[in-house]
Amino acid sequence: MSHVLGLPDDIRACLFDLDGVLTQTAKVHQAAWKRTFDEFLHARDPAAAEFSQADYNQFVDGKPREDGVRDFLASRGITLPEGTDADPADAATVRGVATRKNELLLRELDEHGVQVYDGSMRYLRAAKDAGLATAVVTASANGAQVVDAGGFADLIDARVDGLVAKRDGLRGKPAPDSFLAGARALGVEPGQAVVFEDAQAGVAAGRAGKFGFVVGVDRVGQAEALRRRGADVVVTDLAQLLEESK
Repeated sequence: MSHVLGLPDDIRACLFDLDGVLTQTAKVHQAAWKRTFDEFLHARDPAAAEFSQADYNQFVDGKPREDGVRDFLASRGITLPEGTDADPADAATVRGVATRKNELLLRELDEHGVQVYDGSMRYLRAAKDAGLATAVVTASANGAQVVDAGGFADLIDARVDGLVAKRDGLRGKPAPDSFLAGARALGVEPGQAVVFEDAQAGVAAGRAGKFGFVVGVDRVGQAEALRRRGADVVVTDLAQLLEESK
């Protein structure tokens, strides 16, 4: 039944990134990152250039929080001590900055909830109806809360999130570790699974893991970058795959 989903016929499982693919929380993440970094940068230098969409796409999107902090600040020539999980949100450490971002994110989710992409929900239901196994693979440590708040937990067979990655020592995207763990959880080989990703780092992880198919989801006008990172096909919404298979 994979052909009705716009996928190769030998695909047996779907591995979905969460933020930006199934849910509209990528916009919330970006806003939280922007406020966090802009406040941090301007406290050091009031004339510092603000955190941009391009910064988010290149240095932060799809990565574990601490990796995003390190990679973006390194692009500005800033290195911070690692710190510890006990660091407060105003600490000038990698963990402190990451904590500040997470506090802002949770506040926004608590106030406004989780919005899903309707086309992605249609696709997710179609995948289940076709008998494919499904997993959410996300760098977010809040994966369980977002899936539950989005109302589609019954359509997901397995979840690999930031908490699982920390517990099992999985490297963050663009390393393929989390997607490979998702395939193992569903009992399939990487070549039998498709990766759905909106982040450049996530698409690169899908390609590095030698998955059977990699779908890039372009929500912010970076289709060419997703193709360069290894996407087999790029769509602006998963529902396009359903339409194109008719």
